[in-house]
Amino acid sequence: MYSFYGFARSNGTYGIRNHIAVIPSVICANKVAQRIAESVHGAIALPHNCGCAQAGTDRDQTFRVLTGLGMNPNVYGVLVVGLGCETISPEKLADNISKSGKPVYCITIQNERGTLKSIEKGVRVVRKLAEEASKQTRQTADVSNLVVGTECGASDWTSGLIANPSVGVAVDLIIENGGSVILSETTEFVGAEHILANRAINTEIGGKILEIVKRYEKEVVRIYENIQNGQPTPGNIVGGITTIEEKSLGAISKGGASKIVDVVEYGERITKKGLTIMNTPGYDVESVTGMVAGGSQVIVFTTGRGTPTGNPITPVIKVTGNPLTYKKMEENIDINAGKIITFSNLSIRDVGKEIFEELLSVSSGKLTKAETFGNADLAIWRVGISL
Repeated sequence: MYSFYGFARSNGTYGIRNHIAVIPSVICANKVAQRIAESVHGAIALPHNCGCAQAGTDRDQTFRVLTGLGMNPNVYGVLVVGLGCETISPEKLADNISKSGKPVYCITIQNERGTLKSIEKGVRVVRKLAEEASKQTRQTADVSNLVVGTECGASDWTSGLIANPSVGVAVDLIIENGGSVILSETTEFVGAEHILANRAINTEIGGKILEIVKRYEKEVVRIYENIQNGQPTPGNIVGGITTIEEKSLGAISKGGASKIVDVVEYGERITKKGLTIMNTPGYDVESVTGMVAGGSQVIVFTTGRGTPTGNPITPVIKVTGNPLTYKKMEENIDINAGKIITFSNLSIRDVGKEIFEELLSVSSGKLTKAETFGNADLAIWRVGISL
């Protein structure tokens, strides 16, 4: 039985990091949130460009994502920082996050009478939370407590042939040991959605897979665009990928061979063990943000051409299938799956086991290369116009 060392939460989950999250409810509170977090060791700010002039599904999705980020098991406690007149109510946001059982506080800049007084009060609150968090120690936890997100970005010809199938081996090992995995990027199912639908546990889940792809295609048509204008990306094309179908066939191999047990919307909580599809865009930072909001404690991110992007809450493990990319960007890449090309005695399964072991190491406290550089990127997917 495989295990890792994590921080036990009162709701039965385990964090692999022990952050204090300072969450602005609106873009207007970003700077105050950042100043507070910069003043306290162990605190992280989550600046974003949303929170006001939103309505309907777009507003609800932002609220869901901000709630999910605060609820992520890698977060010990939360301070919500609001302006005081925004669409996303900071008080309601704090109340929703507190349902996870973790300590949550809320301040608003208007009520605190300006920037300086808000920073001062926020630092006092966050410092207290950080002191409490420092008393926690890691405990042994079963792999069944992990939610692993999968992502591919800056892909090239090696991604679909080497890196993604290797991640698929690790994914199957996580699931075989009772864990949960998220397969994201709906745009990169196009042309391969029927294959995923055939892997669903029942016709209802299969139908949902087909529906989210059809919905995405309709939205592209609605804005008078062609998906081929954005997928594959210019970098993908230079890297040897010629069509969205080719890219999709490689991308879905991150999901291994396991059955698909559920389909959820962007940022929704993962509630089932096994492989879940989350409806996200192909844009890496937005996709990863959605999976972190869904509860992912760790992300495995394949990249053929190389990218340094990370996430403030969840460590991102970078895997490349291109040995030349690894040589050029070794400081940004955690695992060189391209060894399969240069060493004929290595197989996809060998590298998949290496990725699985790296997942356990990172879940027990090992820093990823993105973390060592402080790469912490966050963006919330918008699905509506600004009012």
